[in-house]
Amino acid sequence: MKYALLICLILSFVFGKAQNMEYETLVNTLLEKVEALESRNNGLNNELRNLKTAISALEYKVDSLQKQTTNNTLAINRTAEELGVKITTTETATNQRFAAVDKSMSKKTLYGIIGVLIAVIVFGVLYWLLRKKQSSIEESLVKELGKQAELAEEQLELIKQQQVAAQKTPDAEIDHSLALKLSSEIVLMERNMHMMDSGTKGLKQLNRSIGKLKDNLAANGYEIPELLGKQFHEGMKVIVVNSIPDETLDKGSEIITKILVPQVNYNDKMVQTAQIEVSVGV
Repeated sequence: MKYALLICLILSFVFGKAQNMEYETLVNTLLEKVEALESRNNGLNNELRNLKTAISALEYKVDSLQKQTTNNTLAINRTAEELGVKITTTETATNQRFAAVDKSMSKKTLYGIIGVLIAVIVFGVLYWLLRKKQSSIEESLVKELGKQAELAEEQLELIKQQQVAAQKTPDAEIDHSLALKLSSEIVLMERNMHMMDSGTKGLKQLNRSIGKLKDNLAANGYEIPELLGKQFHEGMKVIVVNSIPDETLDKGSEIITKILVPQVNYNDKMVQTAQIEVSVGV
């Protein structure tokens, strides 16, 4: 029994010691974990304080930005109001200037139109008066040329008498002076008629009279070749009195534009050389 009790005591001691050792180990482990947690907690507290400091700094910056934004908004509103006033003032002044310019232009335009109309009326009246005066002058000239044509008829009678006398004396030399003079008068009358308006009173009748004179001259052997408006070329039996440059003609082209003295042929033989004026294309 004693040995059994002793063994029990020894076993109890051993088991108790072992259990105490386990408890100590467990406690030490727990203490280490607690220390680690405390250390971690301290670190978290430090981080929390840093976060609070950063948040405070951010809040300060946000407050500063809000104040700056508010100030900028107020400045923008003031600038917009000032610009609105300036734009309104400028627009009003511009509209007034445009109105003044438009009014001035309207007056100037009206005065210009009135001036143009007056000028057109004045020029129209002057043109009508000049045209009427020209028509009156041309009609008077036609009458004078008609009288010359009548005198030319009388000269033709003398030419006929000369022809009759020449036939009686074949060896006598024929005097062409009267026929040449009549030919020059006919060409001069045609030149004057060419410058008149085709509707001039009495012009058609005068033209017929001139044609009759030419026919009567031809009946007596005298011919006046038509040179006016013809192409001039070297070798023509004419005297070129004057050459005038003309830009409306082709370069090198030469046109007879004026007969100063007509060419006269008698029985197909030239008795008077033409004197002409030529326009030369440049």
